[in-house]
Amino acid sequence: QESRSGRWEEMKLRKSEKSLPGRVVALILALCVPGLGAETARYSVPEEAERGSFVANIAKDLGLTSEELLARQARLVPEAGKQYLQLNQHTGDLVVREQMDREELCGQSEPCLVRFEVLLESPLQSFRAEVRLIDINDHAPVFLNKEIAIKIPESAMLGTRFLLESAYDPDVGNNSLQHYSISSNEYFLVYTRRRSDGGRYAELVLDRALDREQQAEVSFSITAVDGGTPPRSGTALIRVVVLDINDNIPEFTQTLYKVSVMENSSQDTVVVVVSASDLDAGTNGEVLYSIVQNSEENFETFKINPETGQIRLKKTLDYEETKIYEIDVQATDGGGLSTHCKVEVQVKDVNDNAPEVIITSLTSTLSEAAPPNTVVALFNVRDRDSGDNGRTTCELTGEQPFRIELLAADAYSLVTSEPLDRERAEEYNVTLRARDEGFPALSASKTLLVRLLDENDNAPTFTQAFYTMVMSENEPAGRSLGRLIATDPDAGENARVRYALVPPPTGTLPAASFVSVDAESGTVRSLRPLDYEKVTAFEVSVRAADGGSPPLSAQAVLRVLVRDENDNAPVLLYPPPDSSAAGELVPRWAPSGYLVAKVVAVDADAGQNAWLSYELAKATEPGLFRVGPHSGEVRTARAVTERDAVRQRLIVLVRDRGQPSRSATATLAVALVDDFSDAFHQLGHDPASGQQPQVDEEEMLTTYLIASLCCVSSLFVLSVLVWTVNTLCKARIRAELPPPSPSCYADGHVASDGVGSTGTLSPAYRYEMCLTSGSGRSEFQFLRPILP
Repeated sequence: QESRSGRWEEMKLRKSEKSLPGRVVALILALCVPGLGAETARYSVPEEAERGSFVANIAKDLGLTSEELLARQARLVPEAGKQYLQLNQHTGDLVVREQMDREELCGQSEPCLVRFEVLLESPLQSFRAEVRLIDINDHAPVFLNKEIAIKIPESAMLGTRFLLESAYDPDVGNNSLQHYSISSNEYFLVYTRRRSDGGRYAELVLDRALDREQQAEVSFSITAVDGGTPPRSGTALIRVVVLDINDNIPEFTQTLYKVSVMENSSQDTVVVVVSASDLDAGTNGEVLYSIVQNSEENFETFKINPETGQIRLKKTLDYEETKIYEIDVQATDGGGLSTHCKVEVQVKDVNDNAPEVIITSLTSTLSEAAPPNTVVALFNVRDRDSGDNGRTTCELTGEQPFRIELLAADAYSLVTSEPLDRERAEEYNVTLRARDEGFPALSASKTLLVRLLDENDNAPTFTQAFYTMVMSENEPAGRSLGRLIATDPDAGENARVRYALVPPPTGTLPAASFVSVDAESGTVRSLRPLDYEKVTAFEVSVRAADGGSPPLSAQAVLRVLVRDENDNAPVLLYPPPDSSAAGELVPRWAPSGYLVAKVVAVDADAGQNAWLSYELAKATEPGLFRVGPHSGEVRTARAVTERDAVRQRLIVLVRDRGQPSRSATATLAVALVDDFSDAFHQLGHDPASGQQPQVDEEEMLTTYLIASLCCVSSLFVLSVLVWTVNTLCKARIRAELPPPSPSCYADGHVASDGVGSTGTLSPAYRYEMCLTSGSGRSEFQFLRPILP
């Protein structure tokens, strides 16, 4: 209604603004034009009349003929800006130029007038006129809301009036809204009231008491009717929502709930769901549940969901303690009204107690030598249930050397069933399982830890029956050759293994003097260097004994192989090493490949150290001879010619394949002869041909020998002088120094049979050592000749 009223006011204001220029013109004409009339002509026409509809004859009302009207150029001047009417100058008729809607032009104002002026010229005259728009019933009453919701509490008194939304009808007079009516219903009447401005509105009157629990909502239609012919009407739906008041208390579906619960029910198990309803609505109909705490036991055992009424367990039940629980439950609505019910919970007995294994005596450590039937533990089995649920049996789990014997009712003993062996199992986890005869059967287990004490019942065992180790020839004493390993499955001292060499039988090779065995670790070390050419391998027996009482032992054979070293140079058999040169005769007709001689050598070493190779180191004519690298055969490389020297000197180098290699040289003197009868002359005994060169060569050799002898003698004399001076200086220093400090050891501190009384060096390897406090460094003197 407010929006429509505002729209009509806006239309009025717009019309006023449009008519302002016309009024100004009419005022000026009235003041300035003589003969201007002040009387206003009034006409009427129905609203929304068709274009061309006749309104009035202006010429007749002005007392003019149609010719005069045309001659004086009569015309209309509207007050508003828009021209709704039209003047026919030929007939003087005033007709409708454009349809006019009274409600659009004037809204609810009455009367609705369209004003204009008629202007005439020659002389200038003006006449005022107005046309009244007569309303027709072209609008029906309209409700702004097609559904009207009203909230009324169910406690509203009879006769209470409720103002309704008015319908809107833009028509006026009898065509406007005249009265309201409602459809048939049991609770309400409607009255039409009139306002001071003539408008009509409706009041809804409560004619019967409301009850939300019987009918929460009342719906009916309201009709607004105008006074037109025929009448028009508008309809809206009225929906009356009955508001609740707290006039009902909650009601439980049962006053007594009886339920049964198994005593093994878990915590938070649903016991029962209580339900109460309230006919009220909203918060008045919302029911909350609570347990009336009539005992501390109920409070500790049960809980209730305040919204759903579910009663759950707060803890597990025990039939043996409490068999029946009585719980008082209260239901309260949002308005504070409440009611009560009783819940009776019966606990059902089940086999919920497992047997208990109670140990009364236990031997936690047991000797592995314990005989069968040795008592290990005593225990009892107890079950709190009764009947079949309380009858128990006992058994062992797994395969173990134990068994259970029944002593009395629910009394048992654990004994050994067979001999024990700690090396097979050091300890046993013996599990005793007790089971009752309930359904389902319950069981309990108890695990006992039984440790076995070791007995020395196992001898040490070598990882190998035969050990083979290798040592190098001339290897210094104290070198590690390897390690012997023996294990003993016993424990503690019974498993501690010590090693020792078994004394060899009398009359055998003293192999025990070659190596030693560490008693704790079993490490084998050499005691002295060995010569492969004398000892290639030897065997000793090694004993491993444990620390038990009595001790047990085992033996293994240790075989030591001596690895050959290249410590021997090749030895010439031919030509003999003591001869200056071997003489060989080769005829001049000798072809290529002629066998001149064969160098024969041997090597005391073994393996590749004894593999010999031959090569020609030097020759008078290198291209004349060759030497077989493996055979040592000296052959001609080509045929002998006349140009070859009569005397040939060959030096053959014999080398082994050791690392580093050793070698020897053989010298061959070869004479080239035409005939073996001239052999003597070709070998250098002919005074006429070769005496002088032989003499020169012998003189040169004599000179070299004399020079070498002088050098050796000079070095010997110089060494004697140095030794003498050194001895005198040391004697002088000892005289000036204080007595020796403990860091200087006299001969008496050294054992007579070697480095120490327990040493392994033989007297052949005895050395002298002296340390003085004044020495800048330690000096070791080896008393053996210094060879050039």
